[in-house]
Amino acid sequence: MPSIEVRPDTPVFSPAAVVASCVGFVLIGALQALYGPAIPAFREEFGLSPSAAGLGLSAHFVGGVAGVLLFDRLYGRLGNRQILGASYLLMAVGAAGFALAPNWPAALVMALLAGLGFGGIDYGLNQLFAVGFGRRSTAMLNILNAHFGIGAILGPALIGMIGAEHYPAVFLAFALANLPLLLCLKGVRDRAPGPTDGPETGDRRVLGRSLGSVLAVFVALYVLHVGIEAGVGGWEPTHLETVGYGAGVAATATSVYWLMMTVGRFLVAPIALRFSAQAIVTVSCTGMTLCLLLASVPALAPYAYAGVGVFIAPIFPTGLPWLHRAAPSARRAGALVIAASMVGGVAAGPALGKAIEEAGVRSVPLLLGGVSALCLAATLWLIRSTRTQ
Repeated sequence: MPSIEVRPDTPVFSPAAVVASCVGFVLIGALQALYGPAIPAFREEFGLSPSAAGLGLSAHFVGGVAGVLLFDRLYGRLGNRQILGASYLLMAVGAAGFALAPNWPAALVMALLAGLGFGGIDYGLNQLFAVGFGRRSTAMLNILNAHFGIGAILGPALIGMIGAEHYPAVFLAFALANLPLLLCLKGVRDRAPGPTDGPETGDRRVLGRSLGSVLAVFVALYVLHVGIEAGVGGWEPTHLETVGYGAGVAATATSVYWLMMTVGRFLVAPIALRFSAQAIVTVSCTGMTLCLLLASVPALAPYAYAGVGVFIAPIFPTGLPWLHRAAPSARRAGALVIAASMVGGVAAGPALGKAIEEAGVRSVPLLLGGVSALCLAATLWLIRSTRTQ
């Protein structure tokens, strides 16, 4: 069925569908964050080693990448309601199956299935929000992704409150929570708006550079910044303990880092109505780099990591509308950067771990600061390469 182009400033969501989409992002944030706190229960129930138990989250991410790429193939061929509805159902079935799985291989298959739905929702809603609200798209994307952070905070808190041994009940409740969202899909426009938003928009924005080069640098920016996001979340507690903080302070500071990511996205939403995506990403990368350098000073480290959370928060949701405006004919560009962000999260652990083996734990903020400087360099290159003729 051919796609019907509509004006980009015509919303593709009813108010109820916007709310449901934000709830959907709370759920995918919670799902991703549930596996880690439940690992002790996995190990006890199925007799797993730590590495085997960690495969649950790996299966989720593999399913997520596959979901992004699969639903990108279907985007424009099927209606948006069908794509989102199938994604919610896959995530619900996968989560319920994971809770009820009789053995670990079956549980991994169900985690993969839940990840497939996760990837479809992540891609589908980010894609639609990026092109469906006109000049408000950047602000709306930041609000949408802030709700992912709310879920990532609430998921572990729920596991901690009722106990890891009761993780099946949490996954089942999560699966059921997906189902009412299906009723709100009638408020989603079944065909996406066109990516054009005026005479200045188009691939002519790519000046003297191949479209492939621009897309490659966007992908690099997403891989690198998600690697920093995962790297800080994974290594901040160890770094803080190494420089003299207690385990409780280190854990609390890491929770504050994740909280600041959520707060940062809400804070940037009104700013995005006044400033360009390019300016916001530039300030974000600059602030992120400075905060990581400050985190190498032990007395400032907990506060500097909180600053990293604030500055890194807008990059993912703010970069998508910029990408769509810079290269609207590259229909698969959004899928590439979203999939790349998931790959970056998976690859960050081993890559950073190897570097830390060589340089020591105290080098964590400086290593991440170097990666952040590369993000800033990529941003400045993109600004030069995508500015209007």
